[in-house]
Amino acid sequence: MNVVSSTVSYFSCSSTKLPSHSSPLTSSPDILSPTFSLRSLSLSTSNPSPSPFHLHSSSSSQLLLALLPKSRFTTKVSASTMATGVQEVLPPALDSTSDPPAIFDGTTRLYISYTCPYAQRTWITRNYKGLQDKIKLVPIDLQNRPTWYKEKVYPPNKVPSLEHNNEVKGESLDLIKYIDSNFEGPSLYPSDPAKSQFAEELLSYTDSFNKGVFSSFKAEGINDADAEFDYIETALSKYDDGPFFLGQFSLVDIAYAPFIERFQPFLLDVKKYDITAGRPNLAAWIEAINKNEAYKQTRRDPKEHVETFKKRFLAQL
Repeated sequence: MNVVSSTVSYFSCSSTKLPSHSSPLTSSPDILSPTFSLRSLSLSTSNPSPSPFHLHSSSSSQLLLALLPKSRFTTKVSASTMATGVQEVLPPALDSTSDPPAIFDGTTRLYISYTCPYAQRTWITRNYKGLQDKIKLVPIDLQNRPTWYKEKVYPPNKVPSLEHNNEVKGESLDLIKYIDSNFEGPSLYPSDPAKSQFAEELLSYTDSFNKGVFSSFKAEGINDADAEFDYIETALSKYDDGPFFLGQFSLVDIAYAPFIERFQPFLLDVKKYDITAGRPNLAAWIEAINKNEAYKQTRRDPKEHVETFKKRFLAQL
């Protein structure tokens, strides 16, 4: 099967039902069943672990980062990663046996899956703005999802979705903008017109980036991934007032981080392809984002990412 044709619709966080396992806080992840072949990916539901960007078997990656000169952005990283350090206790995912919350009772709820990169975008945004007490996290078990989620909350039956002001909104890129605009906390969108325009260009490119990297999973080469990560490297060189896409941490970083988190360890393990090799800006970005508390609270075990991608992709190459 051609991987590209099966991944043109990218990840889906609306997988069909598979047997459910135990709590996402204490066990290995459920394996998502694809809506169609290769469309959805199951990612670890275990607690956050060491950096998803550094497999402890990837000595080459670590050596590269060790050899890189100290980033000129070092003094700015701590200021731009001001996300709350509150480490909340994550609730177990709700499944078909769970009762629904008191929907439309005035509580703002963010419905996610711990395994979904799209949902991770909204989760990071919530955390960075310090909204843990304002937006309640409601994780859904995608393999054994409650019927009430589709019937009463969000008819598309996907995550993420946001229940706010007696209505429910979806689509991750729309939601991260909505959360940033409608809730208190540090802004994640630039006021500078030039940066704003560049932000929109980069946000619009996320699907193309994902599709390009997916195409590299084909056995014959890595050229498509090479082009996509060169694009990222170039984009990261535009501003020098910080290590992130727009200099300071923004919605753009949030949009790309969950996917780079997954792509890097898989490509390194399977293709022996280090996405940071020859890309110092990307290496600095990874180093900086790994220090961001809002992101750290959402990240997964890289080894589980690798195993999941192998199950989803390698068997069909």
